Amino acid sequence: MTPHPRNLSIADYTYDLPEDRIAKFPLEERDASRLLIYQNGVITEDQYRQLPSYLPADSLLVFNNTKVVEARLLFQKASGGVIEIFCLEPHEQYPDITKAMLQKGKVFWHCLVGGVSKWKPGQVLEKKIKSGKRDIILEARYNEKRTGSFVIELSWSDQDLSFAELLHLAGAIPLPPYIKRAAEESDKNRYQTVYAVQDGSVAAPTAGLHFTDAIFKSLEQKKIKTAFVTLHVGAGTFKPVKADQMADHEMHAEWIDVDRSFIINLQEQINKNIIAVGTTSLRTIESLYWIGLKLMQADQKHSGTNSKEPDLLTIS
Repeated sequence: MTPHPRNLSIADYTYDLPEDRIAKFPLEERDASRLLIYQNGVITEDQYRQLPSYLPADSLLVFNNTKVVEARLLFQKASGGVIEIFCLEPHEQYPDITKAMLQKGKVFWHCLVGGVSKWKPGQVLEKKIKSGKRDIILEARYNEKRTGSFVIELSWSDQDLSFAELLHLAGAIPLPPYIKRAAEESDKNRYQTVYAVQDGSVAAPTAGLHFTDAIFKSLEQKKIKTAFVTLHVGAGTFKPVKADQMADHEMHAEWIDVDRSFIINLQEQINKNIIAVGTTSLRTIESLYWIGLKLMQADQKHSGTNSKEPDLLTIS
């Protein structure tokens, strides 16, 4: 008998991953990566650029167009010690992550802090950033300790710079914890999907990293449609699972944004193939259904009517 998901044991998902099987750097050509094919019980390999030939025509591929921000800030103390501030998500005073990213001069952020024991109360960390011929001074103040994070006040001397622009100048891309190397300048481009547009993630939606403009052209030629959602990958992706069972693991909320036109696309495609590119796209679609179901139940409760569950969130 299959156990309820909440009773799944984390130990059942433990496996050995040898260090020498983890690629430290990606291939120069994104679509030259190997593609695993499972078809009719047989496993074969191909190159990722051949993906469209394995997908049925008239499918809809759903992509997550979030963009990874340079969320790691390194501050060196006068003593030589380094304190790392990892910007996880904006403070709750901001209505959404876009507004927080557009803040100028000062922002409050939930962060992980490496070396926090060396950060004395009241001590202001300072970082000098070169931007052309000018210097920008970035300061960090330890504001509050929360469960699982710290609230850090970040302020910078150039009042015309948004926080997103400041991170681009001062921060480093947060590579996955299983890649044991320092981030390099090339990672700012390579650890992004080619269709990334919305700043806000602390990790890339990695299933999309192998797509290229050439693949998108091949998809179009085969009459395969594409659509985009935004889910900003949050703190949960970097926090290890410590609970023995799924039900005891703390799940972190993530911010999603979809257009009305996307939901209409889903409705029109509901009896055809809908293919989510990666887990972030999939859980966005699942969340839309759940939100729609909850709205429908609330409306039924208010009106005193009953009906079956919706096929998809209805837009009127």
